[in-house]
Amino acid sequence: MSGNLGFLCCLLAAGPTFAGGPPPELPSVLYTTFQQPASAGVVRALEQELEIIMGPLGRHYEWRSLANVRGNEVAAELAVLTFRGRCDVNGLLPHSAHPGALGWTHVSDGAILPFSEIECDRVRNFLQKDLLCYKNAEREEMFGRALARVVAHELYHIFANTQHHGSDGVAKAAYTVQELLSDEFEFEPRESEALRSSAPKSSHPQNGHATAASL
Repeated sequence: MSGNLGFLCCLLAAGPTFAGGPPPELPSVLYTTFQQPASAGVVRALEQELEIIMGPLGRHYEWRSLANVRGNEVAAELAVLTFRGRCDVNGLLPHSAHPGALGWTHVSDGAILPFSEIECDRVRNFLQKDLLCYKNAEREEMFGRALARVVAHELYHIFANTQHHGSDGVAKAAYTVQELLSDEFEFEPRESEALRSSAPKSSHPQNGHATAASL
Protein backbone atom coordinates (compact mmCIF):
# COMPACT_ATOMS: atom_id res chain seq x y z
CA MET A 1 0.00 0.00 0.00
CA SER A 2 1.81 3.07 -1.16
CA GLY A 3 1.85 6.03 -3.50
CA ASN A 4 0.72 9.63 -3.71
CA LEU A 5 -2.26 10.85 -5.69
CA GLY A 6 -1.28 13.77 -7.94
CA PHE A 7 -4.85 14.76 -8.55
CA LEU A 8 -8.29 13.50 -7.60
CA CYS A 9 -10.87 12.76 -10.24
CA CYS A 10 -13.44 12.52 -7.48
CA LEU A 11 -13.60 14.30 -4.15
CA LEU A 12 -14.71 12.68 -0.93
CA ALA A 13 -16.61 15.41 0.86
CA ALA A 14 -19.22 16.03 3.51
CA GLY A 15 -22.60 15.10 2.12
CA PRO A 16 -26.10 16.36 2.86
CA THR A 17 -27.72 16.32 6.28
CA PHE A 18 -31.23 14.88 6.45
CA ALA A 19 -33.78 16.28 8.90
CA GLY A 20 -37.53 16.22 9.46
CA GLY A 21 -38.00 12.47 9.47
CA PRO A 22 -36.05 9.29 8.82
CA PRO A 23 -33.36 9.78 6.18
CA PRO A 24 -33.00 7.26 3.38
CA GLU A 25 -30.77 4.29 3.99
CA LEU A 26 -27.43 5.05 2.37
CA PRO A 27 -25.41 2.28 0.75
CA SER A 28 -21.71 1.61 1.04
CA VAL A 29 -20.51 1.94 -2.56
CA LEU A 30 -17.57 0.61 -4.54
CA TYR A 31 -17.00 2.57 -7.74
CA THR A 32 -15.09 0.57 -10.34
CA THR A 33 -13.19 1.34 -13.50
CA PHE A 34 -11.55 -1.31 -15.70
CA GLN A 35 -8.60 -0.46 -17.93
CA GLN A 36 -9.72 -3.26 -20.27
CA PRO A 37 -13.12 -4.95 -20.55
CA ALA A 38 -13.44 -7.52 -17.77
CA SER A 39 -14.86 -11.01 -18.07
CA ALA A 40 -18.41 -11.15 -16.72
CA GLY A 41 -17.65 -14.44 -14.98
CA VAL A 42 -14.60 -12.99 -13.25
CA VAL A 43 -16.53 -9.91 -12.09
CA ARG A 44 -19.37 -12.05 -10.78
CA ALA A 45 -16.96 -14.24 -8.80
CA LEU A 46 -15.16 -11.14 -7.51
CA GLU A 47 -18.36 -9.63 -6.15
CA GLN A 48 -19.52 -12.90 -4.60
CA GLU A 49 -16.22 -13.59 -2.87
CA LEU A 50 -15.97 -10.06 -1.50
CA GLU A 51 -19.40 -10.48 0.07
CA ILE A 52 -18.25 -13.77 1.63
CA ILE A 53 -15.24 -12.01 3.18
CA MET A 54 -16.77 -8.68 4.19
CA GLY A 55 -20.45 -9.51 4.74
CA PRO A 56 -19.94 -11.26 8.10
CA LEU A 57 -18.20 -8.10 9.29
CA GLY A 58 -21.30 -6.01 8.65
CA ARG A 59 -19.98 -4.63 5.37
CA HIS A 60 -22.14 -5.03 2.28
CA TYR A 61 -21.30 -3.11 -0.85
CA GLU A 62 -23.16 -1.76 -3.83
CA TRP A 63 -21.10 -1.89 -7.01
CA ARG A 64 -21.27 1.01 -9.46
CA SER A 65 -19.32 1.98 -12.55
CA LEU A 66 -17.25 5.13 -12.15
CA ALA A 67 -18.13 5.99 -15.75
CA ASN A 68 -21.76 6.53 -14.72
CA VAL A 69 -21.03 9.00 -11.93
CA ARG A 70 -23.13 12.17 -12.31
CA GLY A 71 -21.62 14.09 -9.40
CA ASN A 72 -24.57 14.05 -7.00
CA GLU A 73 -24.26 10.53 -5.59
CA VAL A 74 -24.16 10.01 -1.83
CA ALA A 75 -23.13 6.98 0.18
CA ALA A 76 -22.52 5.94 3.75
CA GLU A 77 -18.93 5.28 2.66
CA LEU A 78 -17.21 4.71 -0.65
CA ALA A 79 -14.04 3.60 -2.38
CA VAL A 80 -12.87 3.84 -5.98
CA LEU A 81 -11.25 0.70 -7.43
CA THR A 82 -9.19 0.82 -10.62
CA PHE A 83 -8.50 -2.55 -12.23
CA ARG A 84 -5.45 -2.42 -14.47
CA GLY A 85 -4.53 -4.90 -17.18
CA ARG A 86 -6.49 -7.97 -18.28
CA CYS A 87 -9.14 -9.18 -15.85
CA ASP A 88 -9.85 -12.42 -17.71
CA VAL A 89 -8.38 -15.90 -18.01
CA ASN A 90 -7.75 -16.04 -21.76
CA GLY A 91 -4.25 -16.83 -23.01
CA LEU A 92 -2.84 -18.22 -19.77
CA LEU A 93 0.69 -19.63 -19.98
CA PRO A 94 2.13 -22.67 -18.15
CA HIS A 95 4.54 -20.69 -16.02
CA SER A 96 4.22 -18.19 -13.19
CA ALA A 97 6.02 -15.04 -12.11
CA HIS A 98 6.48 -13.20 -8.84
CA PRO A 99 5.49 -9.72 -10.00
CA GLY A 100 5.53 -7.68 -6.79
CA ALA A 101 2.58 -5.67 -5.49
CA LEU A 102 -0.80 -7.03 -6.57
CA GLY A 103 -2.63 -3.92 -5.40
CA TRP A 104 -2.16 -0.73 -3.48
CA THR A 105 -4.08 2.14 -1.91
CA HIS A 106 -3.14 5.78 -2.37
CA VAL A 107 -1.71 7.74 0.54
CA SER A 108 -1.11 11.48 0.61
CA ASP A 109 0.83 13.16 3.42
CA GLY A 110 0.12 10.17 5.64
CA ALA A 111 -3.63 10.23 4.98
CA ILE A 112 -5.19 7.12 3.46
CA LEU A 113 -7.32 8.00 0.45
CA PRO A 114 -10.32 5.96 -0.80
CA PHE A 115 -8.60 5.07 -4.07
CA SER A 116 -7.12 1.62 -4.74
CA GLU A 117 -5.55 0.02 -7.78
CA ILE A 118 -5.67 -3.70 -8.53
CA GLU A 119 -3.08 -5.14 -10.93
CA CYS A 120 -4.95 -7.84 -12.84
CA ASP A 121 -1.94 -8.65 -15.04
CA ARG A 122 0.24 -9.24 -12.01
CA VAL A 123 -2.36 -11.45 -10.36
CA ARG A 124 -2.72 -13.40 -13.64
CA ASN A 125 1.03 -13.87 -13.98
CA PHE A 126 1.31 -15.02 -10.39
CA LEU A 127 -1.53 -17.56 -10.66
CA GLN A 128 -1.63 -18.63 -14.29
CA LYS A 129 0.29 -21.90 -13.95
CA ASP A 130 -2.06 -23.02 -11.18
CA LEU A 131 -5.18 -21.71 -12.94
CA LEU A 132 -4.39 -24.02 -15.86
CA CYS A 133 -4.89 -26.95 -13.50
CA TYR A 134 -8.61 -26.12 -13.30
CA LYS A 135 -11.29 -26.85 -15.86
CA ASN A 136 -12.14 -23.99 -18.19
CA ALA A 137 -15.44 -23.31 -16.43
CA GLU A 138 -13.68 -22.97 -13.05
CA ARG A 139 -10.87 -20.64 -14.04
CA GLU A 140 -12.94 -17.46 -14.05
CA GLU A 141 -14.35 -18.29 -10.64
CA MET A 142 -10.89 -18.91 -9.18
CA PHE A 143 -9.40 -15.77 -10.71
CA GLY A 144 -12.32 -13.66 -9.48
CA ARG A 145 -11.87 -15.16 -6.01
CA ALA A 146 -8.20 -14.16 -6.02
CA LEU A 147 -8.97 -10.60 -7.15
CA ALA A 148 -11.58 -10.27 -4.39
CA ARG A 149 -8.98 -11.11 -1.76
CA VAL A 150 -6.67 -8.43 -3.09
CA VAL A 151 -9.59 -5.98 -3.10
CA ALA A 152 -10.55 -6.93 0.47
CA HIS A 153 -6.98 -6.23 1.59
CA GLU A 154 -7.09 -2.73 0.12
CA LEU A 155 -10.55 -2.01 1.52
CA TYR A 156 -9.22 -2.97 4.94
CA HIS A 157 -6.68 -0.16 4.70
CA ILE A 158 -9.32 2.32 3.53
CA PHE A 159 -12.21 1.53 5.85
CA ALA A 160 -10.19 0.62 8.94
CA ASN A 161 -8.10 3.73 8.16
CA THR A 162 -4.80 2.05 8.87
CA GLN A 163 -1.49 1.23 7.23
CA HIS A 164 -1.13 -1.73 9.60
CA HIS A 165 -0.71 -5.23 8.15
CA GLY A 166 -1.80 -8.36 9.93
CA SER A 167 0.47 -11.28 10.76
CA ASP A 168 -1.86 -13.67 8.93
CA GLY A 169 -5.11 -13.71 6.96
CA VAL A 170 -6.39 -11.23 4.37
CA ALA A 171 -4.63 -8.28 6.03
CA LYS A 172 -1.14 -9.81 5.79
CA ALA A 173 1.39 -8.00 3.61
CA ALA A 174 1.98 -10.78 1.04
CA TYR A 175 0.02 -13.75 -0.25
CA THR A 176 0.89 -17.17 -1.57
CA VAL A 177 -0.78 -18.75 -4.59
CA GLN A 178 -2.51 -21.19 -2.26
CA GLU A 179 -3.98 -18.39 -0.15
CA LEU A 180 -5.39 -16.63 -3.21
CA LEU A 181 -7.02 -19.81 -4.54
CA SER A 182 -7.98 -21.68 -1.35
CA ASP A 183 -11.59 -22.43 -0.45
CA GLU A 184 -11.46 -20.11 2.56
CA PHE A 185 -9.38 -17.05 3.37
CA GLU A 186 -10.49 -14.43 5.87
CA PHE A 187 -9.32 -11.71 8.21
CA GLU A 188 -7.80 -12.58 11.55
CA PRO A 189 -9.74 -11.49 14.70
CA ARG A 190 -7.85 -8.21 15.27
CA GLU A 191 -8.37 -6.95 11.74
CA SER A 192 -11.93 -8.30 11.63
CA GLU A 193 -12.79 -6.25 14.70
CA ALA A 194 -11.23 -3.12 13.17
CA LEU A 195 -13.49 -3.47 10.14
CA ARG A 196 -16.56 -4.41 12.14
CA SER A 197 -16.21 -1.53 14.59
CA SER A 198 -15.70 1.03 11.83
CA ALA A 199 -18.64 -0.15 9.70
CA PRO A 200 -21.30 2.52 9.08
CA LYS A 201 -23.99 2.53 11.72
CA SER A 202 -27.65 2.77 10.82
CA SER A 203 -28.47 5.93 8.92
CA HIS A 204 -31.57 6.29 11.12
CA PRO A 205 -30.09 7.65 14.39
CA GLN A 206 -32.47 8.68 17.14
CA ASN A 207 -32.15 12.40 16.47
CA GLY A 208 -33.27 11.97 12.87
CA HIS A 209 -30.05 13.26 11.30
CA ALA A 210 -27.46 11.51 9.18
CA THR A 211 -24.48 12.54 7.15
CA ALA A 212 -23.08 11.03 3.99
CA ALA A 213 -20.04 10.89 1.78
CA SER A 214 -20.50 12.22 -1.73
CA LEU A 215 -18.64 12.22 -5.02
